[in-house]
Amino acid sequence: MDDWIDRIPSAYRDGYAKARAVNPSLARSYVQHTRIGDPLADAAVAAMAHLDQSQVHQLLHAAMENQLDAVAAPPELHTLFTAVSTPPEWHNPDSCYPGYRLFHRHAALFLAAFVADVIVRGFATTISKSFLTTGRLTEYGIRRLRQNIRHLLEIMLPNGLDRFGDGWKLTLRIRLVHAQVRRQLLEAPDWDAAAYGMPLHSAHIAFSSAGFSAMLLRGAKNLGAAMNPAERAGFMNTWRYTAWLMGVPEPVLFQDESSALEFFRIGALCEPPPDWEAILMANALVNSAPRVIGIADTAERDAMAQYVYRISRALIGNELADQLRFPRQRTRGLLYGIRLSRRCRAALSRLIPGRADQLQADQFTRLLNAAALEESGISYRLPDQLYADQSNPW
Repeated sequence: MDDWIDRIPSAYRDGYAKARAVNPSLARSYVQHTRIGDPLADAAVAAMAHLDQSQVHQLLHAAMENQLDAVAAPPELHTLFTAVSTPPEWHNPDSCYPGYRLFHRHAALFLAAFVADVIVRGFATTISKSFLTTGRLTEYGIRRLRQNIRHLLEIMLPNGLDRFGDGWKLTLRIRLVHAQVRRQLLEAPDWDAAAYGMPLHSAHIAFSSAGFSAMLLRGAKNLGAAMNPAERAGFMNTWRYTAWLMGVPEPVLFQDESSALEFFRIGALCEPPPDWEAILMANALVNSAPRVIGIADTAERDAMAQYVYRISRALIGNELADQLRFPRQRTRGLLYGIRLSRRCRAALSRLIPGRADQLQADQFTRLLNAAALEESGISYRLPDQLYADQSNPW
């Protein structure tokens, strides 16, 4: 018996026992990081805890624009932004461009895989507990999903992850929101740290990053996206740098596609089986998707939700779909049919001049519409209350 099991959060002990039989070192690293948050971002939000939302917005706007010296900012905020302002030596922006082209060539497929596959898998873990506690997805699910899509779009634009790019800024905003919610959850009476460790812990941020990169590539490919090795590597390089900006520590930061897939596999083994929170969150996500893409008619929304359920079941497999209480549906031949349809449209585009450009423009327009938010710019307000119905807009 490994004494380490007695020192990890109780929810992960059974999973760790299974995962260590497959990859002992990675399993140990995963469960170690269930007790670790984000020291730099956590210190920064703690230093701003006495400020109101407007003051926080002004400070963070100054930080994003590299103007902290012009305002009375706490040293912890300086430390965080100094740490992220110089990219690591391994980051090569030029290597990301093939990944950008891949994403925008198959934007609709990446968006479908993002919603029906990757986020569903994420909510099947204890990640769902922090979201359900705050009520942020159930109460404001459409807006939160749009924010996720907007972040994905911004980091996949050329120069989006440059120091003053919107992708860079949105990534740091997400990191600080995580830190704020982490602080609030730790102070809440309904967070069980002995069972679940640190809320929004670094293992979960690493797990999500592996999902949004390697698992998203796999999902898009299963839906018919054609990709070459340089494009796959470029997509992974973009997400590796994004994960680094998000505060993922080196021991759990993937190196490439294969290491990300292995981390996701071992992390999923370490996680407990989906419980009622996961079931509620995953189903809420699927039912939010039709409204995110702008379907207003109730009957059409219901029909689209059933189609998303069917695609999701085909992508995540019957075992997980059943655990999440997704409707029982036949999926045999579904992915093949989708891929065949894509190939037919591609052939038609080659026969009709300008058809491919129009299809690509239509995909990009749909992605922009799905990512549209109410405010004209990026808000750097942080949630001032843990529970969504008590918090001012942010």
